[in-house]
Amino acid sequence: MEDFYQILTLVGLFAYWLIAAGVVIRVIIKRRSIGVSLAWMMVIYFVPFFGVLGYLLIGEQNWGKARENRAKLMYAPYRKWFADLYLFRQYRPKELTEYGHSISSLCEQRLGIPSLGNNQLELQSSPQQILNSLIADIEGAQSSINLEFYIWHPGGLADKVVQALIDAAKRGVEIKLLLDAAGSRQFFKSHWPKQLKQSGIEVTEALVVSPLRMFFRRLDLRMHRKIVIIDNQIGYTGSMNLVDPAFFKQNAHVGQWIDVMVRITGSNVPVLNTINSWDWEVETNHRQLPEAPECIELNADHPIDMLQVIPSGPGMPSEIIHQVLLLSIYQAKSKIVITTPYFVPSENLMFALTSAAQRGVIVELIIPERNDSTMVKWASRSFFGELLSAGVKIYRFKGGLLHTKSVVIDQNHCLIGTVNLDMRSLWLNNEVTLAVDDLAFTQELSQLQQSYIDDSTQLEHERWRKRPVYKRIIEQFFYMFSPLL
Repeated sequence: MEDFYQILTLVGLFAYWLIAAGVVIRVIIKRRSIGVSLAWMMVIYFVPFFGVLGYLLIGEQNWGKARENRAKLMYAPYRKWFADLYLFRQYRPKELTEYGHSISSLCEQRLGIPSLGNNQLELQSSPQQILNSLIADIEGAQSSINLEFYIWHPGGLADKVVQALIDAAKRGVEIKLLLDAAGSRQFFKSHWPKQLKQSGIEVTEALVVSPLRMFFRRLDLRMHRKIVIIDNQIGYTGSMNLVDPAFFKQNAHVGQWIDVMVRITGSNVPVLNTINSWDWEVETNHRQLPEAPECIELNADHPIDMLQVIPSGPGMPSEIIHQVLLLSIYQAKSKIVITTPYFVPSENLMFALTSAAQRGVIVELIIPERNDSTMVKWASRSFFGELLSAGVKIYRFKGGLLHTKSVVIDQNHCLIGTVNLDMRSLWLNNEVTLAVDDLAFTQELSQLQQSYIDDSTQLEHERWRKRPVYKRIIEQFFYMFSPLL
């Protein structure tokens, strides 16, 4: 009997070795960045069984068979909708700056979505301003409201938004609400979903998490976009979830979340609406493509406010926002200012930032002093030494969890949206960002970034070099896992 158990143990070990070797071969065949591949190989071999299981569950961008098949069928009609934008007067490529033209060309080639003029952008930077503006627009809605968020958390002004939606539904406005199942779990546990549905509002959970589904698609794939469309004429997007910061994560000890949203009117609102329609159809298999932008005459004496909408995520060209970000950094001539709550850069992004600083570009990185993710906090710190050595200025914001995601290039052009500077946002989640080729808006955003700097502490290189050894060890430990965060 003892021999039998020894043989069984050997067979089991050999079988596990074959499985682990097979998974490692798959890691290599996928041809991702070397850092990501090495991180997964380390996890597989140093964490027996659980490393292999972890890769099978979250190692690849497995969207689920039903969603993948649905997206393939959706591609042609959505591609045609975007292609028709080239026929409108708002498509004015000659009006783009050199920076805007390069971003637009990349997006046209990879996404089939052009930059469009005739947009009016309003930067909103306080939760009261954002939520009250949204409530006012909901109260003025005539026909339709589409909302899509990663987190919707009950409490405070967020509840007044729900009540405004219920009142709008009662007067005949068609309303669709798409929320990430994991991010909005507290909302789905509340009484609000039932009340919304009773009022005739369609409420859908995106990427539902359950033990059964983990064997068919990646568990940590999330719907991270924040989009509101009202009557196909008013749009919102940016970093803010549908939460009142005074009622959200009060026990996290990071302070209130600091966010921005961009209120948009003009030609790109239907483009944002179409991205929302794509997400809605992926989840519900129901298509409702919006009407295209109106072909209005443009005033030649007035700036046309060029704007490029850039979605990313499963079913869309891989790493498109990562490419746009790298292109923006390499085009910078004088200054780059970045705000992000989670900073775990790719190898290419790290090289681009240090190279920019070394060629004389002022590079300023603004991150929160306190973070709600322990792993990200320590992994992020592992990059500080190299950045500081290259001349990058790092500011740690003291006024709360700085959640704004923005990049300003040369104080002339900017990126703003839902994208964190980490691998999850750049490679995995459903995201959207705006590339704004408009001087007035960019300078307003630049002033907001400066206000963040004024409420920050600059990290000194010499002081950072003298930090305790145990902190360096913790940083390096989490650095090994940074490609997976």
